Amino acid sequence: MTTTLQKTEKQTTVFSFTGKGSELFAIEIVNFALTLVTLGLYYPWAKAKTLQYLYRKTEMAGTPFVFHGTGKEMFIGFIKGIGVMVLLYTFLFLAGMADAVFVQVLFFFIFLVGFLVLVPVALHGMMKYRTSRTSWRGIHMGYRGELSDMVSKYLMGFILSVVTLGIYGPWFVVSLRKEMLDNVRFGNVRLRYVGEGSDLLLLHVKGYFLSIFTLGIYLFWYMKDLLNFYINNIVVVQEDGTYSRLQCHVTGWDYLKLAVGNLFIVVFTLGLAIPWATTRTMSLLLHKTVMSGHFDADALVQTEEAYDSATYESMTDMMDIGVI
Repeated sequence: MTTTLQKTEKQTTVFSFTGKGSELFAIEIVNFALTLVTLGLYYPWAKAKTLQYLYRKTEMAGTPFVFHGTGKEMFIGFIKGIGVMVLLYTFLFLAGMADAVFVQVLFFFIFLVGFLVLVPVALHGMMKYRTSRTSWRGIHMGYRGELSDMVSKYLMGFILSVVTLGIYGPWFVVSLRKEMLDNVRFGNVRLRYVGEGSDLLLLHVKGYFLSIFTLGIYLFWYMKDLLNFYINNIVVVQEDGTYSRLQCHVTGWDYLKLAVGNLFIVVFTLGLAIPWATTRTMSLLLHKTVMSGHFDADALVQTEEAYDSATYESMTDMMDIGVI
């Protein structure tokens, strides 16, 4: 059942990021040392500490977000994730060791299908865990998407993108964003993603040709357009039908200065300045983003249940799947 969006008196809710590169560096250098000493076993605790810092330094209307995830939860998920990956790569190993061509093809096919299905499963699990462990003013977020819907939309989108030689790609991306964001709840508030695949395709075509024509200079404006497209199409709908919309005001010049600046400080410090690059990026993005429309924070009511399985939070890292 669709919700009719009602126009209301316009107001602006601002975001901010108060983190500092030096603070994040202090956290990351300890994380790196402990992860190295424990041969990688400390990684879940390291990720939890980093997320806890980034969340509490991210504010909406002057109030910080809180990440409640723990290293213990992520460690359990980390071990389970390793088990799943080992099982998948066992089939790949068996495919290479088998003598019969039929057996090789069968095991390789199982590996490919398993890996392909694992992507939407990991996205679904990550969304459930990350949202349930996020709160603002004591109100927790939640994710109500169905795993079967995520898997079917991902597989269909992937197949259509391959068959159309990538042309369906923008619709695939938008479909996934709709599936993930439309199922996010923030207490009794829900999100909607209203972007269209055709608009994203036009941005790609425009960005591709103008980047070539300008010898790469337009690339920064191309990236800015994509960023704004992904953010500006997020709508926040309250229980009474009133709504607000995110608006990102990052310009091409902003993106150019950020990208070039981050490149220089990371390269010339041999990667040690990554925390400063992270905080610079977060600061620009959040200071340039507002929520315009009607948002009544006092009307928020807790509705979501806890979900503590971090298995696929770790899987998204192992598979290098980006978060929306």
